[in-house]
Amino acid sequence: MLADALDRKAARAGFAKGKADTDAPLAGHVLAMVFEKNSTRTRVSFDMAIRQLGGASIVMDASSMQLGRGEPISDTARVLSGYCDAIMIRTDDHAKVVEMAAHATVPVINGLTDASHPCQIMADLLTIIESGRALPGLKVAWLGDGNNVLASIMEAAGLMHFDVVAACPQGFQPSDDDVARGRGRARVVGSAREAAEGADVVVTDTWISMGQAHAETKLAAMMPFQVDEALMAAAQPGAIFLHCLPAHRGEEVADAVIDGPQSLIWQEAENRLHAQKSVLRWCFGQIG
Repeated sequence: MLADALDRKAARAGFAKGKADTDAPLAGHVLAMVFEKNSTRTRVSFDMAIRQLGGASIVMDASSMQLGRGEPISDTARVLSGYCDAIMIRTDDHAKVVEMAAHATVPVINGLTDASHPCQIMADLLTIIESGRALPGLKVAWLGDGNNVLASIMEAAGLMHFDVVAACPQGFQPSDDDVARGRGRARVVGSAREAAEGADVVVTDTWISMGQAHAETKLAAMMPFQVDEALMAAAQPGAIFLHCLPAHRGEEVADAVIDGPQSLIWQEAENRLHAQKSVLRWCFGQIG
């Protein structure tokens, strides 16, 4: 999928954003997108992804569907399967994605849950490769909350043979199960500097996730894990900075880092589109 994303991105250099890829491999296909959580990047990138592949999308907020009025996920899955060729759902409880996939007769894509964010990590890996780095043997430093994005990074580390060192405060560390998905390539430390030292890539995310209260206690615990210029200086010379956005400047990251020369966040955000095009093609058996 990553190789395909690189090739397809290069092949459409100079195209208008709304122009379909030359081969339009998903012409005639329709993607249903279900949002139980607000979104900018997931919504726009998947919409543009299916368009560039020659298909179309139907975007639905759960509040405007019968799903928001109590219709079971299983029933919604069966109904959407009769209308569309694939379903992308962005939700809270991971069990909802599992249930959707169990009852749908078309591919179901995890656009985000509280447990994982695999599409984001596809974009992150694509950005790292574009920066000239090979994934095997890479050191990725994670700073801050042991959340869904970290869970997916650790799983990717086990699959792609790079190392993740996560610095998280007590009470906000990832679960043992999430660490185990790293297949021995992921570990958790209590020191931000220990995680950052010698890192090729430094990654963080907002400390207060969507839907959570602005918890002062959590913010206080997280402040020693802010990515600032001093922390970036502990990483490898030329290390890159990633953040899935939206960012809370002055909390998890300093302005000087997110707007600095080591930050690839805008390329990372654009790569959601290119990575997800290849995810969609994989779902229809066109890759691998």
